[in-house]
Amino acid sequence: MDAIKARMNALRLEADDSAAKVEELKAKVKALETENLSKEQEITSLQHKNQVLEADVEKLEGQIKEHKERADSSSQAGSQAESLQRKLQLLEEEAEESDRTIRELNEKLRQTDVKSGHYERKVQALEASRDQWEAKYEEMAKKYADTKKELNDFVAEIGNI
Repeated sequence: MDAIKARMNALRLEADDSAAKVEELKAKVKALETENLSKEQEITSLQHKNQVLEADVEKLEGQIKEHKERADSSSQAGSQAESLQRKLQLLEEEAEESDRTIRELNEKLRQTDVKSGHYERKVQALEASRDQWEAKYEEMAKKYADTKKELNDFVAEIGNI
């Protein structure tokens, strides 16, 4: 009987050890399940964060593309602005040259007007002088005709004598 009691005590100890091990394993299982649940929640959270980050990446890539397009169009606008600036400068230079030419032509026109006035006065003076000479000529022609008539009358008188 002592052998049976010893065997029973041994079985009880073994059963207590087994129960303790079962409790310990149950606690470990529970801890692992809790850890597993925590890890699954963390995985779900990280997946959500990943989706949010992927959406942000897509959004940022779109913005980058948009900014690159703006930069390209801006550089094109810049080159167009440079081209227009050069054209404007050329047009301004042409306008300055045209203004200079117009000033020169106006000066020549003014000088021509002055010369024209001068020549008009000369022509008037010459016409007045011509009129005087014509009047003198007519007077001289009349005197000549009168003198010729007197001479003819005189010659006729002498011829009658």
